[in-house]
Amino acid sequence: MKLKKNISRRDFVRTASMGGLASVLPFRVSKISKIGRSQDDSPEVEYRKLGRTGLKVSVVSYGAMRTSDPNVIHHALDQGINYIDTAHCYMGGNNEIIVGKVLKTRRKETYIATKVHIARESAMMKSVTESLRSLQTDVIDVIQLHGLDRRKDVLHQDAMNSLEKMREKGMVRFVGFSTHDDQGDVIEAAIESKFYDTILVTYNFKSDPDIVKAINKAAKVGIGIIAMKTQAGGYKRKDIKDWSPHQAALRWVLENSSISTTIPSMVSFAQVDENVKVMGTKLGVRDQEILDRYGELFDTEICHMCGTCKKQCRFNIPIPGINRCLMYAEGYGDYDLALRTYRELSLQKPVGACRQCDLCTVTCKYGLDIPTRLKRARENFDMVTV
Repeated sequence: MKLKKNISRRDFVRTASMGGLASVLPFRVSKISKIGRSQDDSPEVEYRKLGRTGLKVSVVSYGAMRTSDPNVIHHALDQGINYIDTAHCYMGGNNEIIVGKVLKTRRKETYIATKVHIARESAMMKSVTESLRSLQTDVIDVIQLHGLDRRKDVLHQDAMNSLEKMREKGMVRFVGFSTHDDQGDVIEAAIESKFYDTILVTYNFKSDPDIVKAINKAAKVGIGIIAMKTQAGGYKRKDIKDWSPHQAALRWVLENSSISTTIPSMVSFAQVDENVKVMGTKLGVRDQEILDRYGELFDTEICHMCGTCKKQCRFNIPIPGINRCLMYAEGYGDYDLALRTYRELSLQKPVGACRQCDLCTVTCKYGLDIPTRLKRARENFDMVTV
């Protein structure tokens, strides 16, 4: 399947404004009461402690990465969500500004997490200072090093020193990092460091068993585990007519008590309403049937983020990262996000080295056709990044 390179930026903006994936799902926006609660019967908000931070966070929290409308975030807070995740680089900095418009009047109701890239101390301090300004707050509850996929980055002494100085200055309260691939090794390094309070990790019903073991081990030593990519891509096809896998996917993740909270991306009121109804409920037989069916339909698309493919590549291509770009474009339907992410990978890692290889022999233990996927990414992203 080839991506449509001629899809316009305007079409994607229109899709997002209509609610993205939610615009095709079989649920309606519930009538909202004066206090912001749905008048339909819904579960009570469920909270868990975020590891040793002691923060009590809603088990369904808010991933703001793709949100352009502050009113959707307000609606989520009205439903009891109290943790928002963003990053300095999302939307070129505009995402923090959007979140800041909400925090301006609702800071006391909300814990805020954002991210900073590893760099020189002065650059990291500048980035977090700008985040504080954009978010319209005096302190960030959780600051996270962005996208770590190597042990040496987790154990980067200069980066940890910079985070500690931010904490001493009162700029941040707790420290953590996010990770997308080589997660088992990265989480083990975090445990070894005895430094990090939280880890934001890719985790869903397709996650590699070794990653699950690492997550459980980290939670036992007090690290707060935040799950992202919980919906396993949110792919859709014409033969998915009257069912949605999203609630089932969230319930599956929350069955693991090691998970403190989840941050599904939400861009519409309908998506918020669907997700918050998961709180206080349990995974059932029907949920598992839905996930089994979803897994069968998209088994050749969903990356398990185990990282074993990357270790086979002689050029050290960030294959899990490229798979993530394809997921953003083909699953989320967000080509702009896919392109920005691919561009970031191109600046930091040898994405273009693939063009020098005549024959790719990388295999996936879960059956993904890695050579074909890399070729598809090059065809759709290289022309606009070189």
